[in-house]
Amino acid sequence: MLVELTVNGRRRTAENVWAGESLLYVLRERLGLRGSKNACEQGECGSCSVYMDGGLVCACLVSAGQAHGAEVVTVEGLAEGGRLHPIQQAYVVEGAVQCGFCTPGLIIATHQLLSENPDPSDDEIREALAGNLCRCTGYEKIIDAVRLAALEMSVI
Repeated sequence: MLVELTVNGRRRTAENVWAGESLLYVLRERLGLRGSKNACEQGECGSCSVYMDGGLVCACLVSAGQAHGAEVVTVEGLAEGGRLHPIQQAYVVEGAVQCGFCTPGLIIATHQLLSENPDPSDDEIREALAGNLCRCTGYEKIIDAVRLAALEMSVI
């Protein structure tokens, strides 16, 4: 099967896609976008989170065929002109990346949160990130990064 989609603003094509392949597999293995991570393959950890047609999805649960014709934004697509997005930069500054496996999904979830609520409370941050699991950080540095990103983005 042929899958055509727009990824990070660029029209992309994946050929010879097996019907059972996930969007995550197409992004990582066929298109070389390795930001989104393959962890649980069950939509439980959030490491593969991307935007598809404006909504947050676990790419491991979306079949490649469902993504045909869709617009997808990955963690790589948040950066502009070679510069990190303020959310990405905040995660680096606050040391919220540790091993980095969960980071792409957390950054996408943070982006969605701050797009909808530019000044979230700590409880709202925790709720928005509840679908993302991290084994390294204990979440405090992640919450600090979200607070910093909210502050930085309010100044822009």
